[in-house]
Amino acid sequence: MMSCSGGSNLSEALANTGLAMYNYMTPLSGLTINRSHDRTFEAEGHDMQSLVFNFLDELLFIFSTEFFTCKQLTITELDRDNWKVRAEGSGDIFDRRTHESGTEVKAITYSAMQINETKDDAELFVIVDI
Repeated sequence: MMSCSGGSNLSEALANTGLAMYNYMTPLSGLTINRSHDRTFEAEGHDMQSLVFNFLDELLFIFSTEFFTCKQLTITELDRDNWKVRAEGSGDIFDRRTHESGTEVKAITYSAMQINETKDDAELFVIVDI
């Protein structure tokens, strides 16, 4: 499945890509925000593609191991010199009894990944393995 997400800058586009992945696994409209589950996500890479990949992989890992699903995701730091990202996520723990199941995402891929930026716009194209 290819996700195409945009924003007014790369931070916003990256956050929207993460939310698109979550929305594919369970509709975000059915989630509430439980502030006791708020968490920080961090990832590093060696270039922008590896940073995007590692960030999305971290989100998927936390979902797969803790069932935490973000309804809101904000990039608080995007360090292009050291290839680091930090984000704050709010949401809830996924529970099949109360949340609708979407399609399981098995892995993030580099296949056909695109990162497009202009002065006032950014787009990310990422394929996830289902």
